[in-house]
Amino acid sequence: MKFVSTRGNTPPTQIDAALVAGLAPDGGLYVPERIPAVDIEPGDTLAQTAQAVLSPYFVESSLRNALPAICAHAYSFDAPLRAMTGDGDHLLELFHGPTAAFKDYAARFLAEALSRVRPSDAAPTTIVVATSGDTGAAVASAFHRRDGFNVVILYPEGRVSPRQAHGLECWGDNVRTFRVQGTFDDCQRMAKQALSDEALRREVSLSSANSISLGRLLPQVAYYAHAALHFARRHGEALNLIVPTGNLGNACAAFVARRMGLPIGDLVLACNANDVLPRYFAGDPYEPRATKATLANAMDVGAPSNFERLRHWHAGDDELRGSLRAFTVDDATITDVVREAPRRHGVVADPHTAAGLHVLETFRSQGDSRPWAVVATAHPAKFDTIVEPLVGHEVPVPPSLAQCLARPASAQRFPADYAALRDALRTGAVTSETIGGSA
Repeated sequence: MKFVSTRGNTPPTQIDAALVAGLAPDGGLYVPERIPAVDIEPGDTLAQTAQAVLSPYFVESSLRNALPAICAHAYSFDAPLRAMTGDGDHLLELFHGPTAAFKDYAARFLAEALSRVRPSDAAPTTIVVATSGDTGAAVASAFHRRDGFNVVILYPEGRVSPRQAHGLECWGDNVRTFRVQGTFDDCQRMAKQALSDEALRREVSLSSANSISLGRLLPQVAYYAHAALHFARRHGEALNLIVPTGNLGNACAAFVARRMGLPIGDLVLACNANDVLPRYFAGDPYEPRATKATLANAMDVGAPSNFERLRHWHAGDDELRGSLRAFTVDDATITDVVREAPRRHGVVADPHTAAGLHVLETFRSQGDSRPWAVVATAHPAKFDTIVEPLVGHEVPVPPSLAQCLARPASAQRFPADYAALRDALRTGAVTSETIGGSA
């Protein structure tokens, strides 16, 4: 099993090197040469299912024998599929990790894997991560105080919830957090420029933990496999999925799970007012747009990186449009669904999950009676300033998130300028000149 670039100008690469690199040398995203079909039974635990579904990708890896231990670490908390009040309605809860978001599973897997492939005498590796709300905290948690690694987080100032911002800024030690004066797309552009800068990489060992990383994509396949396999065993049919999405990484993982032959039916994307994907799947050309700020801020992406992977896996636009569907949900609708979710569905929903619930409601109103699971990507307590006024009560904070919120937080303002980021990565320190003042 080798891995190739979506842009076709990188020789086939073993998985260990692809994990370390993050981005392919030609600027593309690593994908497996082929997506293997599997015939596996669901494990008793998520970690067991993860090991079974990921094994084909690690046959030639130095991590092959360590895969059980890596999975035990990464998937030490469950991803339960819970029934909602509607017949055939389910919620796949991916928010039970240390930072209360789905990113925790893959971030922990990647941190453990990179630690094991890193030579003991190697220079420290700097993980550069752009985040629209949740990725940065998950990566910081996974790599915090981990020997041989530093983390640089780039997030758009003023465009994440207060608790998300605290979760990005509360680490210190080997984690630096920059509040970028721009959008997530600016943060993502800067991170990609750094990872593609050959001169910089000769000076500084860099890697990525964004969804562009193969080490984020593959681990996310596991929870879809686990949920779908157990559902099929109990009910004898495939589970259909609605995935709230912005940068498309989690949705790509669901697609890979389905392509591997796991019992997943329709795959639908729920987007916010950043409607690049819904427009495309409705027949318009793919045209990245300027990002709009919304209540579902983690999906505020105008140029989804992983679209490149989806195009690689399909022969053309018609085939891709026949493979998935996408719908846009505006802030007014998200507000209504958050307010009514306890009555309609028996759950308290964060704004991203609310977008998925609205798509489910639309399907039900059209007579679709098939079993559906909405992917709950983050705990509603991370969005207390939005959710609590709408539902009329406090949302209990999970203990792991409470630990993050109890730490002091600090960050530094940073321009949306790659030259400033390059200088900061070279020096390993931030000065008032490179950040334009502290905040």
